[in-house]
Amino acid sequence: MAQDSENFRDSIGTIGKEGKRAWVFPKKPSGHYYKYRKWVSYILLAILIMSPFLKINGNQFLMFNVLERRFNILGFPFWPQDFHLFVVSMIIGVIFIALFTVAFGRIFCGWMCPQTIFMEMVFRRIEFWIDGDRGAQMRLNRQPWNAEKIRKRLLKWMVFFIISFLIANVFLAYLIGSDKLILSVVDGPLQHLSTLISLLIFTAVFYFIFAWFREQVCIIACPYGRMQGVLLDNKSIIVAYDHKRGEGEKGRKLFRKNEDRSVLGNGDCIDCKQCVHVCPTNIDIRNGTQLECINCTACIDECDAIMEKVNLPKGLIRYASENEIVKKEKFKFTPRLKGYSAVLVILTGVLIGMFFLRNDLEANILRLPGQLYEHKEGNIISNVYTYKLINKTTREITDVSFKLLSHSGKIELVTHENFKVPAQNLAEGTLFIEINNSTLTGDKDNLKIGVYSGNELIETTTARFLAPRSYK
Repeated sequence: MAQDSENFRDSIGTIGKEGKRAWVFPKKPSGHYYKYRKWVSYILLAILIMSPFLKINGNQFLMFNVLERRFNILGFPFWPQDFHLFVVSMIIGVIFIALFTVAFGRIFCGWMCPQTIFMEMVFRRIEFWIDGDRGAQMRLNRQPWNAEKIRKRLLKWMVFFIISFLIANVFLAYLIGSDKLILSVVDGPLQHLSTLISLLIFTAVFYFIFAWFREQVCIIACPYGRMQGVLLDNKSIIVAYDHKRGEGEKGRKLFRKNEDRSVLGNGDCIDCKQCVHVCPTNIDIRNGTQLECINCTACIDECDAIMEKVNLPKGLIRYASENEIVKKEKFKFTPRLKGYSAVLVILTGVLIGMFFLRNDLEANILRLPGQLYEHKEGNIISNVYTYKLINKTTREITDVSFKLLSHSGKIELVTHENFKVPAQNLAEGTLFIEINNSTLTGDKDNLKIGVYSGNELIETTTARFLAPRSYK
C-alpha cells in the first residue's frame, strides 16, 4: 500500500495512463491570493511591454541585442568590452532566485515568471471567456465538430494568434531594439524581410507554447522545477498541504452535516478534490511537494473557500514549511540562507564597484600586425599602431587627441590630429609613435598613453613599443 500511495511519482501530471498527453482543464481560480496575483501580473505585464520602448538618456531601458552583442540594462549600455559586467549581473540574478527558492520555494514561478503570467493571466482567461469554466471546456472537448465547437475554436485560435503576434513584436524589440522595430513598421514589412521572417517565427513559437505546449513548459522544458530538488529543504516555505490536520488518525473523509470529525478520527480534508481541479498542472497537492507544482496558490484559495462553506478553519493548504507542519517550527534565517545572502551581498558590491570603475570611453591601441620598428634620423624609433575608441555614452566626444604619459615622444595620426567619436559608436584609425632611442630602457617598453578630449584626460591605455636590441 505504501508503494501504491507513491504511484503519482511514476509519471508527471499531464501524462495519462496510456502514456499520452492528458489535456488539463483547470477550474477558474478565485480568492484573495488570485486577486493579488492579478495585480502583480498587471504591473509586470506593463513593465514587460513598456521596457523596450522606454529610454533613459537616449538608451533603451532594457535591450538584449545578442547579434550585435549590445545590451542595455536599466538604461545603462553594455558593449562587448563590458561583457564581464553583464555576466556578473546574470550570476547575481541566478543567486537571488536560488536564495528566494531556498527560503520560499518556487514562488517566482507562480507570481513573476513570464510564462505563468501570460498562460494563466492572459491566455487561460481568454479561454475561460470563450469556452467557459472547467466543465464547459470538458464537454466542448468531447462533443463532435459542430457549428458551436468550430466557432469557438476558430475564435480562440484567432485571438491566441493575435496576442502571440503582439508578444513577438515586444520580444523582438528587446532583441533588435525598439527603434529598428518601429522603423520596419513605418517602412513596411517588405522593406525589412529579415525582421518580418523573425517576427513570424517568434509568433509561431509563442502560439505553439500558449496554444498547445502550455503547462508542459514548466514541467518538461524549464530546468527551474528540477532545481527544487537541490534547493528545497524542510525549512523552505512552500505551498503545502497540512497533512497532520487534513488526514487525522483515520485519513480524509467526505463531508456530512452534523458530524464530529475529530471524534471519528478523520482529518479536516473532505476529499472534495477541488484543489486538484483548480490546479493548472493537474497535480494533487495533498501528495506533497512535486516537480509540477509552480506555487500558484490556486489550491490555497479553493481550499479556503471550501473550508469556509463547511465551517472548518482555513489554512488546510497554506504557505508553510514541512517543519512548521510537523514540528510547529517557525521560519528561521538558517546558515544556508546566510551563506547565499553573503555571496549575494559580496557579488552586488563587486558589481557596484565595477560600475564606478567603468569608463565612458574604451580605448585600445595595438601594434599593427607584421610590422616592426622603423629607425629614423636623430636616433628616433618609430612604431605604427591601430587604435579603436568606443564611446559608450549618448553624447558625442569631440576634439579627441593622444599624448604620451610615460615617455618623451610624439604621437602622429595618419589622417588628422584631432577627431571626434560619435555617440554610442566607435572611431578607429592608425597612428605612429616616435621616441628617441636613448630614453628607452629596452627593446620592449610599455607605454602609457592618455586619451584627451580637449584638455581633459578621459581615458588611459597601454601599448608595447619595440626598439632594436642592439641599442639597449
